[in-house]
Amino acid sequence: RYLTCSCITKKPAIAPSVGGAQQDKQQLEQQSDKGGCSLLQHRYLGEFDGIYDRPLACFGCGIGWACFILGFGFPLLWYIATALYFGKYHLKDPRERAGLAASAIAALICSVAALITLVAVHL
Repeated sequence: RYLTCSCITKKPAIAPSVGGAQQDKQQLEQQSDKGGCSLLQHRYLGEFDGIYDRPLACFGCGIGWACFILGFGFPLLWYIATALYFGKYHLKDPRERAGLAASAIAALICSVAALITLVAVHL
């Protein structure tokens, strides 16, 4: 389940144990002291290093995609996500960019459809 490598010592990978995170942490530290390396050592121990290690908001799908999906029921969410997109929210976490852009496109299509409907009704 966890990708590990033993760079120098060629020892087998450490499997998760029943003893708990503290024991696993000690085993990983001992392996790294002997020259082995764990590719996902920090994720395995529950520590997050970078921006991509943290899960996205809204059950892991991101704010943009959540607004896109929920926007079919509440179109105002598309406009909120569009404001976030043009407010450079996606620079905080680049994984949000696609969902926010999809919401912006949905808001554009909704606006054009509403405009065409208003023109058709008033003519």
